[in-house]
Amino acid sequence: IVAAGTGEFEAGISKNGQTREHALLAFTLGVKQLIVGVNKMDSTEPPYSEARFEEIKKEVSSYIKKIGYNPAAVAFVPISGWHGDNMLEPSDKMPWFKGWSIERKEGKADGKCLIEALDAILPPTRPTEKPLRLPLQDVYKIGGIGTVPVGRV
Repeated sequence: IVAAGTGEFEAGISKNGQTREHALLAFTLGVKQLIVGVNKMDSTEPPYSEARFEEIKKEVSSYIKKIGYNPAAVAFVPISGWHGDNMLEPSDKMPWFKGWSIERKEGKADGKCLIEALDAILPPTRPTEKPLRLPLQDVYKIGGIGTVPVGRV
């Protein structure tokens, strides 16, 4: 989620900004699919500004491309959480927004609001045929038995 308010977006995308940090962390932690919600569109100047949305889309696309994401596979959705615009259904306050469209090797997807972008996320494939892995909580060394790893499935 990127704030569209004047000054808020600039603070987030600046050199040590939270927007940059979150995008880098997501990529580093292995998040393969991304949706960018451009929030607070009601507080742009003028309200619900197409120019502001396009400016933010351009800047964020440029940055996520540097990190390693493909901007063509990222849905950018202008929203207003406060008013519920473009969250569950298309908003009449942003008639200029024709919808988002993404291209990925699994195929194309498109839609007009945030819930549709969330529904377009593909579930990751799980290596179910491989041996079980679990995070260890503790390791006990028990005399006569040996080392006992403890974790939760």
